[in-house]
Amino acid sequence: MRSRRAARSARLVLAAAAVTALTATATACGPEDTAGSGTSTTSSAGSAGNGGSESSANDSSSSGSDSNSGKGSGKADSDSGTEGGGDKKSGYGQACGTNDVSFTLTSKSQAGGYYQVTAKAKSGITCYLDVNTPSVSFGSGTEGVASPVGQGGEDPIKLTGSAVAYTGISPKTTDTDGGTEFESVIVALTEDDSNPAELKLPEPADVDKPIVTNWSTNSAETVPVIP
Repeated sequence: MRSRRAARSARLVLAAAAVTALTATATACGPEDTAGSGTSTTSSAGSAGNGGSESSANDSSSSGSDSNSGKGSGKADSDSGTEGGGDKKSGYGQACGTNDVSFTLTSKSQAGGYYQVTAKAKSGITCYLDVNTPSVSFGSGTEGVASPVGQGGEDPIKLTGSAVAYTGISPKTTDTDGGTEFESVIVALTEDDSNPAELKLPEPADVDKPIVTNWSTNSAETVPVIP
């Protein structure tokens, strides 16, 4: 009886010892495995994080390169536009309209008598006399239209500041008596100018087959000569 109890007690002791050993082993291994697993996870997460950071940096760098490339292209276009602008003809600009210019009419005794008209750009205006000969008429009828005689002429003439241009108008080129009397003359820079200037004559003039010279910066070239 005592022998069976002893054997049973021995088995219980061995079983308890085995359980204790297993528990100790599980306790010793568990934390290490968990720590190892955690370290591995943390390391992987860190690697993923670094990879994401590098990817973002690369994307940012790529974006910056594209942006810089765009700016460079814009500058090239700008330079190209500037060069294109340089191809424009020099000496040309805004054409003078009659309302851009002030006129002065002076009576002259040369060549049997004529009128010298001086044109000057109004203050602050720079323009060009693109049409070489002014349109001149006495009254609204065709008989009062002055014919161009082709004297003088520069094309184009720049008017700005104190610069002036001259034209000469002879009201009568016939030797006969008579004609139509007018007290003013109409001057326009182009035939289709909607704002012609009406210049009062110093005294009424007999008009018969009038003529007009070209514009010139030399007043001596604008003394009208009967062709």
